[in-house]
Amino acid sequence: MPGIVGIITNRPSASAECELQKMIETLRHESFYKSGTWIDAEQGIYVGWVAREGSFADGMPVHNERADVTLTFSGEEFPDPGLITALRARGHDVNRHAASYLVHRYEEEEDFPKALNGRFHGLVADRRSKTATLFNDRYGLQRLYYHQAGDAFYFAAEAKAILKVRPELRVMDPRGLGEFIVCGCVLENRTLFPGIGVLPPGAAWSFRAGKLEKKEAYFEPREWEGLQPLKPEEYYDRLRGVFVKNLPRFFEGRERIGVSLTGGLDTRIIMAWRRPQPNSLPCYTFGSMYRDNQDVILARCVAEICGQNHEVITTGQEFLSRFAHYAERTVYLTDGCVDLSRSPDLYVNERARLFAPVRMVGTYGSEMLLHAVMFKAVRPSNALFHHELLPQIQRAEETYNASRRGHPVTFIAFRQSPWHHYGVLGLEQTQVGVRTPYLDNELVETVYKSPGPVTINEEGRLRLIREGNPALANLRTDRGIGGLNSAFTRGFLEFLFKAEYAYDYGMPQWIAQVDHLLAPLHLERLWLGRHKIFHFRVWYRDQLADYVREMLLDSRSLGRSYANPKKVRAVVDGHLKGNRNYTTEIHRLLTLELVHRLFLETK
Repeated sequence: MPGIVGIITNRPSASAECELQKMIETLRHESFYKSGTWIDAEQGIYVGWVAREGSFADGMPVHNERADVTLTFSGEEFPDPGLITALRARGHDVNRHAASYLVHRYEEEEDFPKALNGRFHGLVADRRSKTATLFNDRYGLQRLYYHQAGDAFYFAAEAKAILKVRPELRVMDPRGLGEFIVCGCVLENRTLFPGIGVLPPGAAWSFRAGKLEKKEAYFEPREWEGLQPLKPEEYYDRLRGVFVKNLPRFFEGRERIGVSLTGGLDTRIIMAWRRPQPNSLPCYTFGSMYRDNQDVILARCVAEICGQNHEVITTGQEFLSRFAHYAERTVYLTDGCVDLSRSPDLYVNERARLFAPVRMVGTYGSEMLLHAVMFKAVRPSNALFHHELLPQIQRAEETYNASRRGHPVTFIAFRQSPWHHYGVLGLEQTQVGVRTPYLDNELVETVYKSPGPVTINEEGRLRLIREGNPALANLRTDRGIGGLNSAFTRGFLEFLFKAEYAYDYGMPQWIAQVDHLLAPLHLERLWLGRHKIFHFRVWYRDQLADYVREMLLDSRSLGRSYANPKKVRAVVDGHLKGNRNYTTEIHRLLTLELVHRLFLETK
């Protein structure tokens, strides 16, 4: 993912510069990336950056007029329009669509970067005070890894950049392994690699004379947790006002924007209030290889009502024929933060870039407004992993359960988002810039003032569409919510949704046995592709069977210290035969095997 890398150290300059070059090369994944370095050997600062060409952060570093403050920044910031005007009035030469104005905000705002609005991380070096500050956004979604060694402090947008220059860290952390197996991600700002941590949300860590001086947080969720709830109508008016006022910020900039439409409400709310000119906003939807799913059917209608062109990006035979490439690339690009079930996301975002380099999404809408929990702790199949790992598996469950306590919005915004959502977001952002209005600071603060019942926000979402564009409100969602449809239609769609899930990922073992007996009837044709776009139970069984067999039954894979080889063979044989469903187990095993090969065994 585009971002910054760096070393803060008092070591000789030649040694630090050599390591910096190795780190930055590790992040240069695409031909459309630009990169550079900035060094202040006197302060012991060695920083580099990688950015998509033409993006908000292209053109690093930026300096103030006296060149005694230097900022290296990655990500995007969406300021109040009046702020740029005010900076210009005070004599600053700033460009609204690039990051140059941020260095002046640092000069003028004592609590910088607290007022910044977006996903970002950066380093500001101040020669006046002889300090440097490493910071990130308040949600921790523009991830920054770090390692504190005895002679240097390392930081990087990707863990592999640190592993490149500190090979002694190429081992698997047992606690991180247990959390990944149980939750699909590593919790509490840890990683799969001991000695490498993740900068916590809202961090502002200061350095002086080449050493870490203070670890501070410029924002804590408790600042919002104590806000008084509003009355229902007052809350809706506030929510509507904030969304409508701030939405235009997310469509500004020098890059072309495309909208990733779905059949749900979150992108529809965006379209209802954006009200684009005809054919000015390219729209696309990710589709299934089997049929037009509900997302495609409804997104096509949304685009037509709004007068926009619409395309479908399908994950089909081309992706499957190159699955080994996309699987390995997915694990590598994300440092193992997602399992390879998300490899189709890399494929479709490569194609989305052909429409526009920035992708507008409705992600985090349902999560913020409805407190939707998107991941949970699930114990693996009995005996799949060695007994020695069971304490870490239990510990992972306990850690997850503890994280759920407290304010529900805090869990969604400051835990689920940086721990669980980051992996997919980081993967997507290797190809496109990803924007969403649902992480706007003022909007999230408003959600903390919700009167309580989730139904208020459910009704509010439908009302937002109705008041923004009544024609869009007449459309049901992919699950049959809202619109001009009957209770029967909603019930039927919900049945199809659950049936497809049950037939694919969630198929119980006894049904898998029945389905195997009925295999000549090809019953999957009845269900697959009605809602989902990825179909790994069937893919692993059929098109990807050779890949699964070659990867997991390889002698190296069967010799891993964490897995029971007898059970691994049973998982592979049962799933490929078709009378068992081990989709999730295969996801985890394949991903961990690739982590070993890409990060632990490769020097």
